[in-house]
Amino acid sequence: MARLHLFDLDGTLLHGTSAPMEISRQLGLEAETVLLEQAISAGRIGPPEYATRAHGLWADLTEAHVSAAFEGAPWLTRIRDVWAEITAQGDYCAVVSLSPSFFVERLTAWGAHAAYGSRFPALPFTEPMDPGGVLSAAAKVEIADMLCERFGVTRGDCIAYGDSSSDTALFGVVPVSVAVNADHVLSGLATHSYKGRDLWEAYELVRHAR
Repeated sequence: MARLHLFDLDGTLLHGTSAPMEISRQLGLEAETVLLEQAISAGRIGPPEYATRAHGLWADLTEAHVSAAFEGAPWLTRIRDVWAEITAQGDYCAVVSLSPSFFVERLTAWGAHAAYGSRFPALPFTEPMDPGGVLSAAAKVEIADMLCERFGVTRGDCIAYGDSSSDTALFGVVPVSVAVNADHVLSGLATHSYKGRDLWEAYELVRHAR
């Protein structure tokens, strides 16, 4: 039976940062985005408000900024090696993140079979943000179920990788999970835990797990 590996992005594949932070860095808006990150971490705002405020900050954002953010971000090492190995084993890998889909979807070029993020208007922004397109922790489970159907597997065949509260719902419904540089709450829910900057080492923990 094939397996489906589900990867978070912010703080997981990206070490110590998030896609919005890397995007904002290109625009000189790090301080404003730190405040947004603190607000959502403390529960003062939810994902829709976070995304709406980020959209407002990024009025001057272009595809060139996004490309620079993606290419310059502090990724874990050997991501493409892990995904190539997963594919060679007849398994599947997907990225599911609350970050903007225009950033997340670039990971299909690295070997992810699917990549889902919150829907933002096309760049450069001329349309308002639709909060209905913003993902949540619960949406990660819904997307996982959709991907299970697409790839012919079940929740019981899934392995989740994440680092924070947005991954708790998904960790609660799959049998194998890896807390990657995670907070203590998620580490307590995970079947495995990894600290470091090499995705292959995290993958090795569950490479043969069933």
